[in-house]
Amino acid sequence: MIISAEVDCIIYDAQSLKGKRAVLKRITKRLQNEFNIAVSELDFQDLWQRTRIGIVTIASDKVIAEQTMQQALTFIDSFPEIERTETHLEWL
Repeated sequence: MIISAEVDCIIYDAQSLKGKRAVLKRITKRLQNEFNIAVSELDFQDLWQRTRIGIVTIASDKVIAEQTMQQALTFIDSFPEIERTETHLEWL
């Protein structure tokens, strides 16, 4: 089972693209290390307070894949400098 998510976020404290990249790099690296998932910025690379993150996980069981994705989304929510505004999930 493959599940992917497109997560739109706002980074309120970013004052430049460099600041945005620092926040995103920290979050994406921790997501990859904690949950062994693929993470990438998909859109809004030129905007310094907005981003779209893509997350993909694969598992032999649908329940495990969904649990991993929910844990990753909860993990994103735990960062005070970023707010998740919209999330689109897709199962393959």
